[in-house]
Amino acid sequence: MRLPSIRRPSPSMAVAVMALVVASTGTSYATGLIGSADIRNNSVQSQDIKNRTIQGKDVKTGTIGAKQVKDGSLRARDFKDGQLPAGAQGPAGPAGVGRWALVDATGAIVAQSGGFSVTAAYPTLAPAGADVAGLRANGNVYINAGENLSNNGILAVVALQNTVDQNGDTITNGRAPGADANPEFSGEISAAMCQPGVVNCAPPGTGNANHLVVSPRNSDGSVTEDGTRKRFYVVVTGDSSDRG
Repeated sequence: MRLPSIRRPSPSMAVAVMALVVASTGTSYATGLIGSADIRNNSVQSQDIKNRTIQGKDVKTGTIGAKQVKDGSLRARDFKDGQLPAGAQGPAGPAGVGRWALVDATGAIVAQSGGFSVTAAYPTLAPAGADVAGLRANGNVYINAGENLSNNGILAVVALQNTVDQNGDTITNGRAPGADANPEFSGEISAAMCQPGVVNCAPPGTGNANHLVVSPRNSDGSVTEDGTRKRFYVVVTGDSSDRG
């Protein structure tokens, strides 16, 4: 039995079939590109873009302007040095993120990144209630941070001072044996924003969110006194763009 022969398609038929396939799959398949019309507005988010894949050459000149950064989504810190032309500025980034101050044993600021001032250092106030000596605030330092601290974090740490013999044992290298035998290196410390009803701050003018209180203590929790005061660092973290 003879099988029917299979005829090869003519060139014109092959071209016609290919054209039909391309037409049915759309222009995106034909060109291998996804155009703006293929993307729903506001559907591409930051999480959809791989880090470091968008470069300056990928952004059309003049397409990012003031209206794109008005809401604060782009800040000056998002651009490398020299990327913004002279005179062009994006919205200012958080001013002084991670601001800090170093306070010495007398309660005075001896170094800082800026914006801090001491309102009261180990004050002796007029007696109130059971505090017949007026010492209720005497163990604390009250600092004006120059901004509302409601959206900030506050940290404090004791700073060693190994040139001061705080307990008179002539040992200032931190090697004295025994618990709490090295006050030059040790101690406790706490810090918080002044917030009436939560953290009450007694000195006049400190009962507000612009102030923080730092309370350095001896290692056993007792209040420090003259001659045993602690140096400390205080750090304000978070967005400080509201600093005046």
